[in-house]
Amino acid sequence: MSVFTTRILPLSLFGVVLAVVGGAITWSVFASAKLPDGPAEIVFDKAACVACGMHVGEPAFAAQVTTRDGRVHAFDDPGCLFLWLDEQKPDVHSMFFRHHREPRWLKRDQVAFVRVSPTPMGFGLAAVDEATADAIGFEAARRHCIEKATGHGSGK
Repeated sequence: MSVFTTRILPLSLFGVVLAVVGGAITWSVFASAKLPDGPAEIVFDKAACVACGMHVGEPAFAAQVTTRDGRVHAFDDPGCLFLWLDEQKPDVHSMFFRHHREPRWLKRDQVAFVRVSPTPMGFGLAAVDEATADAIGFEAARRHCIEKATGHGSGK
């Protein structure tokens, strides 16, 4: 047997295996660190609203924010999300609102709001598609909720 088959070849194969395994582990770490592009699953009636502490029990009013640190924050009412944004000023990666009439999520740039009553926290708004007649935009809804926040949030 030559030195090549007894020492060099096994060491070379070991190096290749080590490089492949190391590469796979590195790729796995970076892939898992990627923030999600879609909404996270919320367990309704078990998740708590990060702003007011109430359970997120009515899917038609749910909302969520994923921050750049990877944490998902659930809300029971769009108004709670608006107040939390105003108070906490988080580094937002994505934001989703549950459609009021359909079992689907709307991205921040696709959402508008209609006036409805009652709502979980009394803000009187529900998320719909941005092209919906008589709907107000994101900024108008945010201002409405902050102005209505007497005794809830900062009221700024």
